[in-house]
Amino acid sequence: MTAAEALELDGLSQAQQVREGHVSSVELVDAAISRIEALNPILNCVVVERFEQARADAERVDAAERHDGAFAGVPVLLKDLGQQIAGLAQTDGSRAHSSQAADHDSNLVARYRRAGMIFLGKTSSPEFGNHSTSEPVVHGPCRNPWATELTTGGSSGGSAAAVAARVVSVGGASDGAGSIRIPASCCGVYGLKPTRGRISSAPQAGETLFGLACEHSVTRSVRDSAALLDVASGSVLGDAYWLPPTTRPFLDEIGAHRGPLRIAMSTSSPIGSDVHSDCITATEHTAELLSALGHEIEDAAPMFDVSAMSTSMLDLWATGNAVWHDALVAAFGRPLAPEELEPTTWELVEHAGRLSATDLTRAHEHLEQAAWQIAAFFHRYDLWLTPTLAQPPAPLCSLNQSFGTAAGWWEFDLLFNPWNPIANICGSPAASLPLFYNDAGLPIGTMLTARFGDEATVIRVSAQLEEADPWADRAPDVRPERG
Repeated sequence: MTAAEALELDGLSQAQQVREGHVSSVELVDAAISRIEALNPILNCVVVERFEQARADAERVDAAERHDGAFAGVPVLLKDLGQQIAGLAQTDGSRAHSSQAADHDSNLVARYRRAGMIFLGKTSSPEFGNHSTSEPVVHGPCRNPWATELTTGGSSGGSAAAVAARVVSVGGASDGAGSIRIPASCCGVYGLKPTRGRISSAPQAGETLFGLACEHSVTRSVRDSAALLDVASGSVLGDAYWLPPTTRPFLDEIGAHRGPLRIAMSTSSPIGSDVHSDCITATEHTAELLSALGHEIEDAAPMFDVSAMSTSMLDLWATGNAVWHDALVAAFGRPLAPEELEPTTWELVEHAGRLSATDLTRAHEHLEQAAWQIAAFFHRYDLWLTPTLAQPPAPLCSLNQSFGTAAGWWEFDLLFNPWNPIANICGSPAASLPLFYNDAGLPIGTMLTARFGDEATVIRVSAQLEEADPWADRAPDVRPERG
């Protein structure tokens, strides 16, 4: 098997090829670098390179007598937001960033490193993760490999584009209001948002978004996502949120069968907005697959105070932006110039400036009340099936607009992304699956959400769906530019 052929495999299969001596880690890394160099002028998905260090890391893997770690020798890309790699600066998608290299790995990166992964660099993210598209001014738009005039989604859009285009099998991602699942839907890859507290954000300030955000990945296969969750799961002393250890590895859920489940389904937007017929059809397709697998499907949706999503969630998100803004001011020792942050970011900072401590406490309590309401729904149902998004992948320059106020932008963004924030509010696991393509050949994701702490069911059913309607051979026909 050639290294180029191995790049078409998922990460666990690539690691097996390295372990069995069919391909070296250096060959895999060089093949991935060549693909980045060929496709990045088209996709603009990789914004920080780490090629020479990656080759050196791969040489150490090849020189080792044994390959420890589930992903030993596998090249990956991480997100240019939060996923800190020692020796590498990150921009957080902002023109106002420090060029100082990080002096340590973040927790997720350290665990990925122990699993043997080779880091090639960082992928595009919008400024501070603020948009459902990855079009930061500092780097320019990241382009969808299925149709380059369309968004990759955000905020983990660069990783989703790279995985979809077969540059890497695994891309680091994070999710505060859908930022794993939105790009997974737009780019036709698998994106699982874990339960709050499953993966520690240490040693960074995990409470910047008050528990809304978590880290994981976008992948080509369900089993890679499960194995990565096994690699990265676990609390660190001092974490605000703790989960008990799982009784068995998540990877063991692949192929497991525990009988029929009760699955609720809804295609009506929780905020009453329009839903594109493609997104409804995609969800109905998934429901048919689930029914054929023996699961019971009922029309139902959780009843909760949706104003928590449109008002209180915005207050917490805006406060997170104010924290990032103030940290930059302190680091630079001066106020930021107007052109250093994007208009939406300034609007969020200004919104936060009008909030009092009492306002913020009330917003947090409002979200807690909504979380209890959502959680009650899962006493009756094992899973909730919905579209991932209300629309197919949107044109570039349409989702990163300013509407004059933070509230105006947030309201507009929810029209595209009305379901994903619900799992962030209640902390539940949720995954977008690439099971449907519309008449234009564009991926349309569908989402499974489970009760708090139950990634096992999401993974098990995702794997059943992957087996019933395989997506591994579906790849965009993106070609290198000719000089």
